[in-house]
Amino acid sequence: MAPGRSFNIKRIAIIGGGPSGIATAKYLLAEKTFDVIDIYEQRATFGGVWNYSPTTVKELKSLPRETIRKFGVTDGDVSAASSLATKPEEATYEQHGVFLSPMYDKLETNIPISMMRFSDFSFPEGSSLFPGRDSVRQYLDDYAKDIERLVHFRSQVLQVSSAHTANEPGWLVKVKDLVSSDTREVQYDAVVVASGHYDVPYIPDIKGLANWNKRYPGAISHSKYYRSAEAFKNKKVIVVGNSASGSDIAAQICRSCRGPLLISRRRAIPLPLIPPELKEEVPEIEEFLPDRPALKFRDGTVQEDVDFVLFCTGYLFSYPFLASLQPPVVSDGSRVEHVYQHIFYTHRPTLAFVALPMKVIPFPLSESQAAIIARVWAKRLPLPSVEMMQDWENRILCERGGNKAFHTLSFPLDADYIRELYLWCLQARPGPNGAGKIPPVWGADKRWIRSKIPSIKEAFVNLGEERHRVERMEELGFHVDPKELSAPEESPLAIP
Repeated sequence: MAPGRSFNIKRIAIIGGGPSGIATAKYLLAEKTFDVIDIYEQRATFGGVWNYSPTTVKELKSLPRETIRKFGVTDGDVSAASSLATKPEEATYEQHGVFLSPMYDKLETNIPISMMRFSDFSFPEGSSLFPGRDSVRQYLDDYAKDIERLVHFRSQVLQVSSAHTANEPGWLVKVKDLVSSDTREVQYDAVVVASGHYDVPYIPDIKGLANWNKRYPGAISHSKYYRSAEAFKNKKVIVVGNSASGSDIAAQICRSCRGPLLISRRRAIPLPLIPPELKEEVPEIEEFLPDRPALKFRDGTVQEDVDFVLFCTGYLFSYPFLASLQPPVVSDGSRVEHVYQHIFYTHRPTLAFVALPMKVIPFPLSESQAAIIARVWAKRLPLPSVEMMQDWENRILCERGGNKAFHTLSFPLDADYIRELYLWCLQARPGPNGAGKIPPVWGADKRWIRSKIPSIKEAFVNLGEERHRVERMEELGFHVDPKELSAPEESPLAIP
């Protein structure tokens, strides 16, 4: 593709009706140039990962088959893995648009609402500073009301394959109606993948794990299947991993399990939400011992009489509906390959992804990416050549490696990325139908708040039940100090 190439795009499919899919639809609509924008959502409502699964769905699995990728499951199976039914009961749930979600009973956000929100839509007056899952789901429902006409609920995308429309390369999208089980194929000029990456749990390859799981069914699980701490009452529990959800779940379990809660992670990080007397940091697990419910750690010590091991180790990227792509976008599941700026499929930029980056604030970041996609596909913003896009990917690989670090944009990288996309948007040519929708950009005050989020959350949690009355960070003693503000440094994420 030569630099400056534009696309003849009129028909667009969006896969996923979660936060990133909603944001994408709004930015595409704002261009006022596309004839068809269809959203396909397998659930019965908007919200994506914020939809809560009933208890009965959570109880269907402990260690799911798709997580055991290195001991008995090939990488090819990982690419094809999804939340499709493996039991008759699950098929019934899917007909009603109910799919397993990592949401759990007492989940609260770890991002304050002033940062979490979409740029053009506030949380309702009186919302908690760190709202619960129900409040976020309602917020997303309210935000999506004006695009409801675009969505096909209970519609699961089975395959996206190459097609040609009017001498232009396009896409053929195969969709299954989960109510009737009918399938149909629809042609589009472009496709946005907004289906998230919290479907296929990742459990590391540890010696003896598979046999231990068979010997003690239900003793090994993943945070995706966690619902409440009640199941761990008076049990000896080990939590593995240092994800945000892992820390939150550990803080709940430590008050129910037979203490202290054992926490195993690669690197030590502060756990201010867990009282010191209720936890014990242990090394990484080296082996699940074959003859008894015991584990051996890297330092040679052994922990006996273990009842539960809960892995909070993240997820694999998996897009089974893109299995026909060449070159493929997923190999071992650790990242999405052949993408430019975490957005465009390099070899055919009429396929785009939103919300791939991790350790970020997803709602505003999705807006930034959607703004770029809308302007590029509306012929207002050119993309560089294939070679230049590949050079960008190779540079990030050299800097960060080819695993999940590729998509990890911990602060300040996430703030820099949002700023770079904003500045890139400003380069767009004026269109016949206006300037489109302007994405957010964080000034010095927002960057200051972003840097303080862990401390704000800690102060919030320390209030106990009284925390639910807190609506603003100032109530916790956090005030933006002009003396601490500084202009962002030049970002390393340069956009050609």
